[in-house]
Amino acid sequence: MIRVLLAEDQAMVRGALVSLLGLEPDIEVVGEAASGPEAVAVAREVRPDVALLDIEMPGGDGITAAAMIREEVPDCRVVILTTFGRPGYLRRAMEAGAVAFLVKDSPASELAAAVRRVRRGERVIDPDLAAVALSAGPNPLSPRERDVLAAAADGSTVGDIAGRLHLSEGTVRNYLSSAIHKTHARNRIEAVRRARSQGWL
Repeated sequence: MIRVLLAEDQAMVRGALVSLLGLEPDIEVVGEAASGPEAVAVAREVRPDVALLDIEMPGGDGITAAAMIREEVPDCRVVILTTFGRPGYLRRAMEAGAVAFLVKDSPASELAAAVRRVRRGERVIDPDLAAVALSAGPNPLSPRERDVLAAAADGSTVGDIAGRLHLSEGTVRNYLSSAIHKTHARNRIEAVRRARSQGWL
């Protein structure tokens, strides 16, 4: 029996996925969560074989939860589910230790097959998304540029960002300028929007 944790913030979608997986004779959903931190806590408690994580959840995304689950429950194989087929998400998910990345509009039979495949040690990536990710290239933003751009997303001033990230205001301006240039944006708001649309933030 393959023991599965399912983390999805939308209760109706989570319930439907639990029901679908419950029809499989060799798959048992042993835990459910509605947020990233809850997924990590449940994984720590139930020690699943496979964790299915939505990428967009409150309190921390599925990619962050994937990294924490891989660290705390190393035998658990992580599958990222998303409605957003953004190439940057795929790359970040793989870097966080996910072994599968599937879009939610895939047929239910593919989800069950993916659970079985990752349990056997295989990687499963949506082929269309893989092709787009390969053609898009790597994330051009450095980790620090991502931090500064993410901190700027709420409209914070340069001074606020500098204080929060323990950087000088000049350094924050340099990182913002670089991020704006690398995203081919006109200003930081547009840079945030472009980086998010690519899955770089």
